[in-house]
Amino acid sequence: MRHGHEDLEPEHRPEAVKARLSQAPSASSMPDAVLGGIDGCVTTFAVVSGAFGAGFSPTVALVLGFANLLADGFSMAVSNYEASQAQQEHIDSVARRERHHIQLIPDGEREEIRQIFRAKGFEGELLETVVETLTNDHDVWVDTMLKEEHFLPPVGLNPLRAALTTFFAFIVVGAMPLLPYALPGLDTTTQFLASLVIAGAMFFGIGMLKSLVHEGPVLRSGIRTLLMGGAAAGLAFLSGHLAHALFGLG
Repeated sequence: MRHGHEDLEPEHRPEAVKARLSQAPSASSMPDAVLGGIDGCVTTFAVVSGAFGAGFSPTVALVLGFANLLADGFSMAVSNYEASQAQQEHIDSVARRERHHIQLIPDGEREEIRQIFRAKGFEGELLETVVETLTNDHDVWVDTMLKEEHFLPPVGLNPLRAALTTFFAFIVVGAMPLLPYALPGLDTTTQFLASLVIAGAMFFGIGMLKSLVHEGPVLRSGIRTLLMGGAAAGLAFLSGHLAHALFGLG
């Protein structure tokens, strides 16, 4: 989505810029929500597809779907927690090491700042002013080294928030393809087709939402996510159908 000058001008006024930049840095939870939603929908619809392909009853599909939904959602949340925690611990470790280096060899660390900003085009007196300004405050100095030397954000995503976002997105979106199996009076084929439509809508909707947040091509992102989810479900269906043919399951 492109904005005109009239749309962008208010948020670039001095007071608006100051307010925005004064906020504490924080990582976005959108990647965790997208990951959890897509994986939850893939997980449950893959179970539904596999059960339908194998000829299992709707009750079996529903039980397996909910069991996988809770177990995989919890497992994914824990994994995301551990990954986010590991990232934050890595950032903290690098920051501690940089602070230690600043205490031991400040001139060497200033030279690193100098060369980093010389590579950006700063020269002469202006370069020395930049180096002096950045190294006057150790917090600013360390944050600069994190971003410019190690390509790390000063603050990672809160591990608990990452885990909870992933878990709830997984559960909410993943439960959608199971809804037709909880409704009485529908035959097996109708339940599967309804689940197929719901899962397709979830995949497409998540893709569109992700694109809207990041201002990308909405339709293309929706179709791409739909195709990836459909491919996973197709593999599950073929696996169930093959198991039924080979082993007589169902």
